[in-house]
Amino acid sequence: MGLARYMDCPELHSPSFPSGERPFRTEIIGSSQSLKWVLQQVATVAPTPFTVLLQGETGTGKEAIAQAIHDSSPRRSGPLVKVNCAAIPAGLLESELFGHNRGAFTGAVSTCQGRFQLADKGTLFLDEIGELPLELQPKLLRVLQDQMLEKLGSTCTIRIDVRIVAATNQDLARMVEGHRFRPDLYYRLNVFPITLPPLRDRAEDIPALVEHFVQKFSDEMGRRIETIPPEIMDILKLYDWPGNIRELENIIKRAVIMSSGPVLRPLLGELKRLPGQTSPAAKRTLAEAERDHIVEVLRDTRWVLGGGNGAAARLGMPRTTLVYRMRKLGIVRERGGKPSRSRLSRLPESLALPALTGSNRPLIADTFKQL
Repeated sequence: MGLARYMDCPELHSPSFPSGERPFRTEIIGSSQSLKWVLQQVATVAPTPFTVLLQGETGTGKEAIAQAIHDSSPRRSGPLVKVNCAAIPAGLLESELFGHNRGAFTGAVSTCQGRFQLADKGTLFLDEIGELPLELQPKLLRVLQDQMLEKLGSTCTIRIDVRIVAATNQDLARMVEGHRFRPDLYYRLNVFPITLPPLRDRAEDIPALVEHFVQKFSDEMGRRIETIPPEIMDILKLYDWPGNIRELENIIKRAVIMSSGPVLRPLLGELKRLPGQTSPAAKRTLAEAERDHIVEVLRDTRWVLGGGNGAAARLGMPRTTLVYRMRKLGIVRERGGKPSRSRLSRLPESLALPALTGSNRPLIADTFKQL
């Protein structure tokens, strides 16, 4: 299994850099058209000093794109300072961003620089900007407009030189309409918006991402994973990934931990939709995706399971494994060749076929005697 190549598109080289130098060096995996378009926008805006607003669902790689913008800019020798606006309590966020003098508030025993000062001559990445409290938004707006700030407890103005990259998984325009985000700050941030595609819209990148994560975590854990079964990859490509790349990364990490041999065995049952997940286009659970895929192959083979042209061979699995999965997914052939849909069971925690016992042999034989 080869390590997935990093994204390297010659057309993305920016004329602002010396000939032959890549416009960015960050770890971005994939070759889909939607990802190429994002990287082309990165290469276009990175050499400029303007603010960038990254939009997209959670887990789509906004932080990696922010790193790419910084690495591609003339500020790449300066710092990239990251702030998660949702992770810092509202009462401390102002001090974190703008700094404070000694005695500015209870517990301020020394003078501290804020993130803006730490990012001087570099880039400040404001993640989850939609979570910024309304009372702090006017002060942030002034810093963006004037490139000047005042620490808490100080009357002195400090001049800074910072490039802003902001990110959000929320609809800021709708928040403006709902009076939950200042329109003037929104327009100041929305100079160059880049929308990152969800993983379900770039499914062709999933094999490269899986290989990359398998290699990465195998090296970290001292494992030797040599094979990713093709049926596993097919299922991973069919799943909707509401958690996007972050969810895929965590699933592969657990799979490497649980795989004792050279074959990757992810716990596919973990991919069922969790309560409260609300991804607009993510409508199928893993079991439904796997069921639909198996049924499609069965129809193509006219419900022939075995043999060189049978469904089991096409799916890359033994016939007995296919029979077991059909039983677990409730796939039963009816007259006329149409499958019936019974209640879906939770997937097994691995794709290893359990031994057929005397108690379940008659059930399987009765269910598939027509096949």
